[in-house]
Amino acid sequence: METKQQTHPDIFQANCLSRQVLQLIADQWTPLVIYALEGGTMRFGQLLKRIDGISKKMLTQTLRALERNGLVQRVVYPVVPPVVEYSLTPLGQTLIEPVKTLEVWAYGHLQEVAYAQTTYDQRDQKSLQEEIASLVQQR
Repeated sequence: METKQQTHPDIFQANCLSRQVLQLIADQWTPLVIYALEGGTMRFGQLLKRIDGISKKMLTQTLRALERNGLVQRVVYPVVPPVVEYSLTPLGQTLIEPVKTLEVWAYGHLQEVAYAQTTYDQRDQKSLQEEIASLVQQR
């Protein structure tokens, strides 16, 4: 069976490496870890305190994925108890600007998104109420 070699990246193709990279940086926690590490080296506990809502398990998984993909460097110091520090690699630092751009967009559109959510939720609620009223009338 012959496989077709991809000559140009195409994020819409399931086998494209660019899709794997996008999955890495577009999850819920990666942008927050990148942004937290922008200020410099941090220990696990510091990251855990800085990123409200992340569990130890998710922070560990996120840091491992970032380390595996060359975005975060993990340094273990041979002391008792062990000290482990995380910092952005030069490749990881290239994500600071895109993450900041997303932050600016999010802060700039908070009210619009909240309004859209409220409008959508009210529309759904009205449709449900109308459907129930119609069923009651049919009885």
